[in-house]
Amino acid sequence: MYLTVRMPDGTTHRLEALEGWRVMEVIRDWGLPIKAECGGACACATCHVWVGEEWVSKLVPPSGEELEMLDGAFQVDARSRLCCQIIMNKDLDGLEVELAPESLADMPEPIAVGG
Repeated sequence: MYLTVRMPDGTTHRLEALEGWRVMEVIRDWGLPIKAECGGACACATCHVWVGEEWVSKLVPPSGEELEMLDGAFQVDARSRLCCQIIMNKDLDGLEVELAPESLADMPEPIAVGG
């Protein structure tokens, strides 16, 4: 099963995903720079994504806790979700999400080698 992630710079990544994994875990484990500061505890909004419009109705509705956390995110709309709260399953094969700019982690600086 696959997940497509659009980054704030417009690049897209097609990631293999396992059933039962959180979308946030899939993104993180494939090495994409997502903050996800709370590690999936629904205690922050640093994994804010916009879900592709055709996928919104296929997701389990957000909990009150998730909606409360989204209140602290920027540019929230009807497609906004915390990707730590989206669990991959067969019905979500092909899911498309876009990482919100504020959820993008800083990339580590390259280490200079040589001298």
